[in-house]
Amino acid sequence: METISNELLTVGIAEHGAELQSIMRGGREYLWHGDPSYWKRRSPVLFPIVGSVWDGRYRLGGHEYAMSQHGFARDMDFKCVANDGTEARFRLESSDESRRLFPCDFVLEIGYRLQGDTLQVLWQVDNPSAGGEVLHFQIGAHPAFNYKDYDPEADVQGYFRLDASGDVCDLSLIGEKGCLKQGKAELATDGGFLPITRNTFDGDALVLENSQVHCVELCDRQRRPYVKVGFEAPVVGLWSPARGGYAPFVCIEPWYGRCDREHFTGDFGEKDWMQHLQPGERFSVSYSITIL
Repeated sequence: METISNELLTVGIAEHGAELQSIMRGGREYLWHGDPSYWKRRSPVLFPIVGSVWDGRYRLGGHEYAMSQHGFARDMDFKCVANDGTEARFRLESSDESRRLFPCDFVLEIGYRLQGDTLQVLWQVDNPSAGGEVLHFQIGAHPAFNYKDYDPEADVQGYFRLDASGDVCDLSLIGEKGCLKQGKAELATDGGFLPITRNTFDGDALVLENSQVHCVELCDRQRRPYVKVGFEAPVVGLWSPARGGYAPFVCIEPWYGRCDREHFTGDFGEKDWMQHLQPGERFSVSYSITIL
């Protein structure tokens, strides 16, 4: 595991999946520790898809391929290509193994940079194709944060605070086979505060599209924020396992992409929120995690 640190934060990152393993401040662990009885992961990188493709299959270049939820990058070994103590970068390149799942050439770099109380997460995707092929892809985050004062008996475990322009957001809902239902629902907040209850995730993730939100704070039961996730991504998902009660963590997930709509059988490049790179082009974005 690679470690970066400054006067406020100590962060651990595994080469497997370039996945965050720990975010420590003042002796407190803020990142979920991956107990498989709830969820075995901690902060996987979602690439080259976010969510599920319909029936676990997608079509590209006249051929059909299988792809499991959230893609394959989270289960592959990246190479640490730099670590100066406060910033580390990890690289994954297309290979014979990846081409069996996804026939495109790519270079994916994930960076982690500390600045005061903030961890910047940097995503860079390059299309090195020598044959002129366009690289279609999605990328997303899935960090899981511990509740500050977890109480499985509490009526409200904490709050999200959304920076939406009003108190009602358009909500997209997950339906059959992990894909998006048709139509929208409404998500009402109290001045931006959304309580996290036993029933918040009964329908799976809450998905907010169309850049309605660019900052989500995780707050305690007194509405005091302790984690802030900032992003320019057009989609954000909020999720925790729904098992008739609380899991000890919740995820705040900026996405450049999302799951298929129910019954989608079009070409991979036609998926909603797809990113497209011509040969030689680069996609470069970031999001931030601030520990308050």
